[in-house]
Amino acid sequence: MELRYMGFDQKQNTRTYKFDGVASGQPTVHFAVTADLTLFLANRIGIQEGPTLCAHKLTGSPEPAADANLELTNEDLRAHASARSLAEARKAEARRMGPRRRPPAPPPSA
Repeated sequence: MELRYMGFDQKQNTRTYKFDGVASGQPTVHFAVTADLTLFLANRIGIQEGPTLCAHKLTGSPEPAADANLELTNEDLRAHASARSLAEARKAEARRMGPRRRPPAPPPSA
């Protein structure tokens, strides 16, 4: 099933992300994932990452029911923040431990 992001609705600090699930020969299925925006701030996650996190939640769920309503929890956001920090630390370590440059070769003596 292919997911299509259809936008969001917001009421105070709660944002509801809407998705359509499309499969060939099947009717379109509607999904909604709600998220408390204060959790994004608490976990230092940009609000623009919301649709991607919701899509991962939908694809990770065992066959969500039609018109299913899921929720991004603090645990979901904390896991994402932790994975992101780990990836950044690995990148920094790879840069620090990158290939060593050889000293320049001495000029040929004549």
